[in-house]
Amino acid sequence: MKFQVQSLIQSALMRLVEDGTLPPGTDTTAYLERAKQRDHGDFASNVALVHARTVGMKPRDLAARVIENIPESELVNRFEIAGPGFINVFVSDEAYRQLLGHIREAGASYGEVRAENLPRIMVEFVSANPTGPLHVGHGRGAAYGDALVRVLRKAGYDAASEYYVNDAGRQMDILATSVWLRYLELTGAAFEFPDNAYRGDYIFDIAATCHREHGERFGTDVPPLFADLPADAEARIDALIGRARRALGEDYQVIFDITLDTLVEDIRTDLAQFRVEFDTWFSERSLVESGAIDRAVERLSSAGLLFERDGALWFRSTDFGDEKDRVVRRANGQYTYFASDIAYCLNKKERRFDKLIYIWGADHHGYITRTRAAFQALGNDPDEFTVLLVQFAVLYRGGEKVSMSTRSGEFVTLRELRREVGNDAARFFYALRKPEQHMDFDLDLAKSKSNENPVYYVQYAHARVCSVYRQLGEKGIAHDPGGADLSLLVEPREQDLVRDLSRFPEVVESAARAFEPHQVAYYLRELAQAFHTYYNAHPFIASDAALRDARLVLIDAARQVFANGLELLGVSAPESM
Repeated sequence: MKFQVQSLIQSALMRLVEDGTLPPGTDTTAYLERAKQRDHGDFASNVALVHARTVGMKPRDLAARVIENIPESELVNRFEIAGPGFINVFVSDEAYRQLLGHIREAGASYGEVRAENLPRIMVEFVSANPTGPLHVGHGRGAAYGDALVRVLRKAGYDAASEYYVNDAGRQMDILATSVWLRYLELTGAAFEFPDNAYRGDYIFDIAATCHREHGERFGTDVPPLFADLPADAEARIDALIGRARRALGEDYQVIFDITLDTLVEDIRTDLAQFRVEFDTWFSERSLVESGAIDRAVERLSSAGLLFERDGALWFRSTDFGDEKDRVVRRANGQYTYFASDIAYCLNKKERRFDKLIYIWGADHHGYITRTRAAFQALGNDPDEFTVLLVQFAVLYRGGEKVSMSTRSGEFVTLRELRREVGNDAARFFYALRKPEQHMDFDLDLAKSKSNENPVYYVQYAHARVCSVYRQLGEKGIAHDPGGADLSLLVEPREQDLVRDLSRFPEVVESAARAFEPHQVAYYLRELAQAFHTYYNAHPFIASDAALRDARLVLIDAARQVFANGLELLGVSAPESM
């Protein structure tokens, strides 16, 4: 509805450009806001205030000229000039009645925003190293990223989701070597397991799979493996990796791939059960194998943005606002993780994405400037690069901070959280905060069946409507939504609820533009309050037939909006509770 009113005012501005009232090239965007008070109408526009000085007119006089040139429409009852020159818009009752029919016809597509020339967006999120189970911090990033993609698509954007699999580099070698060492223990070998190797029970599980499927194939003489290792812990693990490679030969890659595939599949399953599906799982290793890193480095070199120092190759990131220059290739000839990040930026742009959104944990804040510097150095507009940070979530039960650890005692897994409170509560609670805000997750509240629990409150609104329709069927009462007399919806709570339903497309558009899916969660909570207040105050089935049919159309429209909004957050819309 807002967008239709904007179109009317925009038509008036274009007419004023044509007749010379406004100069050629004037921005004819119709700025519009929801009125804060009902007696001020439904919307208010400040276009006259924006353009008055340019044309040398008083804002109120220009507002009058705008109103004179607005095309006639059944959508609007009247326009009024208020204050210094605001244009207040009063939407007609008939337009609101027609909205209910539109919601019924649109169904799941209600709330979609049609817009042209929107950028093609890549949203990359979670991208946790496949070195263990996902924790609750990853869960928050997953819920936020997936909801953002859903909202962007609803708002008309061509948005793609991607998980960047860190399947190359030192951490993966440490992981594979950790599995092999646990495998050796299963063959009867005895040795001191390195403190800085991966120690979770999932490492035992993968090692057991290797032993079960391959027997003694990967065994070796253990004493030489641990002889004369460096004293430094990091140098010691690197030495073990090198010895593992030599001892296993081609079989090292077999263990590496079993480990990687097991953990990636576990992450994929965990996320799918959390209702998070990715369009693409992108392999970091593919950047190495395809020569993408070499090409990215060569592009920077050709631009004169690389230099050598102490045998290493450096990127002049300080030229782009970074605090210091960064190494892209070490003195030993190996590329750094940062080199992979640069190549990944290049790869995304080569896939013709207009805007890149990275969703990172807050602990990655220090990587933003250098990665943006590389993106810009590759010849891109830095405004096309956005990083959104997600804070960790702290769990509470009974007012006390929870230590709900994994079997390894290191962190709380997403799977444990889902088992405790369910997918719906986890996703809705995650969606209630801006990602950069600290989050205290109340487990007791998330599991409660009360009005204080926001997800229960919203889902219950949807279920109540479904319950009404079940009762209709049980009583054998027929209902004809197409023939309902909606002019009977005259109660203030009814009119308020219709107006709230009309806001949904605006919320979608605003949430997408600001990358803030929490706006949808807030809206649903407010809509639920308006619905429950109305539901508790007025009868439905007990009303006379004409009024009953009109009210059924209204609450069914509310049910559809609840379902559509919950879908954007990845939350179910139950028919009974």
